[in-house]
Amino acid sequence: MSVFSEFRDFINRGSVIDLAVGVIIGAAFGKIVTSIVGDVLMPVIGVVMGGLNFSTLAAQIGGTAEAPVLLKYGNFIQTVVDFLIVAFCVFLLVRAVNAVRKPKAAAAPAPTPQEALLTEIRDLLRARS
Repeated sequence: MSVFSEFRDFINRGSVIDLAVGVIIGAAFGKIVTSIVGDVLMPVIGVVMGGLNFSTLAAQIGGTAEAPVLLKYGNFIQTVVDFLIVAFCVFLLVRAVNAVRKPKAAAAPAPTPQEALLTEIRDLLRARS
């Protein structure tokens, strides 16, 4: 089997295409969440906190006045809020999918050796009568 035919078989599996669609939609959803957090939520939170702009929050940890080395913890806070929103949306999605799925019927457990023996005895007694 050639490499090309193996690759074709790999791509034609449904799970690979589903994964590709999921990654593309996830990337687009991530951009939407980043915009909502950066352009809508963080400015409102900043106003509530007294006019604080999270994107400019930083601490100088070295460097010079012309080229400071900054620890940009404001961007980190914004990224954490992004993550929490995406994680909550994924949680809601998984919860909805689990609610839609029908539970599988539980298979009847195999009879114990005692139950099998009792069933055989019962069947023999029925056959005699």
